[in-house]
Amino acid sequence: MRDLPAGDPGAPSVSGPWRFLGWLAGTDASVLAAVAGWSLGGMTAQALMPAVLGRAIDEGITGRDAGALGVWAAVLCGLGLLLAFTRTREHKASVLVWLSAAYRTVQLVSRQAGRLGDTLARRISSGEVIAVGTGDVAKLGTVVEVCGRAVGAALSIVVVTVVLLGIDVRLGLVLLLGVPAVLALSGPLLGPIHRRQGERRELTGTMTATASDIVAGLRVLRGIGGEALFERRFRAESQRVRAAGARAGRAESWLNAAAVLFPGLLLTLVTWLGARYAAAGEITVGQLVACYGYAAFLVTPLWVLGEAAGQLAKGHVAAARVVRILRMTPEHPGDGVREPSGGELRDDVSGLRVRPGSLTAVVAGRDAGALAERLTGYTDDSGVTYGGVPLAEVKGLRRRVLYAANEDVLFTGPLGAELLPEGSDDVRARAVLAACAEDVVAEAGGLQGGRVAEAGREFSGGQRQRLRLARALAADPEVLVLVEPTSAVDAHTEAAIAARLGAHRAGRTTVVFTESPLVLAAADHVVHVQRGKVVAEGRHAELMAGAPGYRAEVTREIK
Repeated sequence: MRDLPAGDPGAPSVSGPWRFLGWLAGTDASVLAAVAGWSLGGMTAQALMPAVLGRAIDEGITGRDAGALGVWAAVLCGLGLLLAFTRTREHKASVLVWLSAAYRTVQLVSRQAGRLGDTLARRISSGEVIAVGTGDVAKLGTVVEVCGRAVGAALSIVVVTVVLLGIDVRLGLVLLLGVPAVLALSGPLLGPIHRRQGERRELTGTMTATASDIVAGLRVLRGIGGEALFERRFRAESQRVRAAGARAGRAESWLNAAAVLFPGLLLTLVTWLGARYAAAGEITVGQLVACYGYAAFLVTPLWVLGEAAGQLAKGHVAAARVVRILRMTPEHPGDGVREPSGGELRDDVSGLRVRPGSLTAVVAGRDAGALAERLTGYTDDSGVTYGGVPLAEVKGLRRRVLYAANEDVLFTGPLGAELLPEGSDDVRARAVLAACAEDVVAEAGGLQGGRVAEAGREFSGGQRQRLRLARALAADPEVLVLVEPTSAVDAHTEAAIAARLGAHRAGRTTVVFTESPLVLAAADHVVHVQRGKVVAEGRHAELMAGAPGYRAEVTREIK
């Protein structure tokens, strides 16, 4: 039994959709070859049946030889058993290659989404990402799987052509010329399918994004009476998707009709010619039956080839979406090559200096989020240095500097692994204690037995906030930047977090953007920022006594 998904999905070719499809098929070449082999074996067994039936008629019935009839009947039965066996093996290999291609694509997109971070949300909508992770993945699995069957189908046509050439050269030539003609006649129908599938795919992504926005803001919409407006918008978009789907379905139905009509015409021609040759005594009755059987058999491999053509058109559209995501590069610094000397985090734009190894609190009002992003390198040309090195050039920046905000989500899975995937229980437990989340973990079943549902929906807002803080603390980065980490907890819990945070992060640099007097009082150093510039700094008590603007903002006298 093969384990899925693979540990390493590999490095894909992203120069174009076709190259990506080729790479995806090549990663499981052995299994794909097995699909083609079993498909060829099954179709060859099926293709030999008309010849055996023809020999049974000529030698057993027309020749009145019971022994020969019994032999050919046994051969026919053996071919039936072989067909059943090969079809079973083909199906098993097909499912394996489908799952492998689908899982591999999910791994690639998920890994890329993690690498891109907020860049992905800026480039494409959440609905587009959802559509890639659901519909497109399934289409890519299908197109890789059908390619294996298409190879077997094409080779079986060659086998039938050779057999028919042995019966009558003229019938073999009709088949030899007829099959390319059938495929050529179906070819022009692929263009409309490709265009309309692309159109439908675009509209589906837009509609999914709208649905995600509605679900995320349902309470707000109800509060302001905007639910009906968004309902009408979603209904209009869904109708556009329905119309695009109908157009794509019509184009696909023409291809499906062609996949039946043109092979059927070829079958009729071969049967008619065979009947004429049999009436003229040029071939036997058994050979006529064999010719008809072959003509009827050809409908199956030609249908598979038609299906493969249609799936390739869909797969090309899906692969283009996946390649688009895989080609993206992060807008923020990635992984430089320079080691920082020292640990000062310095922002020349605002004048903010973060002392190494200290707990620094920053009161920045509405500018808090933007300043936090700049300090952690999530904006271009930030002008921020860490240890004298520009953030874009810092080696291992994302391991050294961690930005944790309230918009971060909890992922589904074991609670312990969510807090720290690869770490000891002791590290997790100390982080949970510092975040005052012991009760949350205990109620959930503990670090070992607890689980997190989708987005942590079983927890309250304050519980989720404490778990997010515990996760950030467990990561233990050199620099931890937090934005309002206690905004959703009560005053008692906030005081406990403020008291424990500095002790837990002793020797590490911590920056907390907050207006909480409890957290500010526990900080080693406090910086007041107004309109993007540092205007005052010192201890909390000093600023409360000597900086009126700071006191007014912290005590909510002005906002």
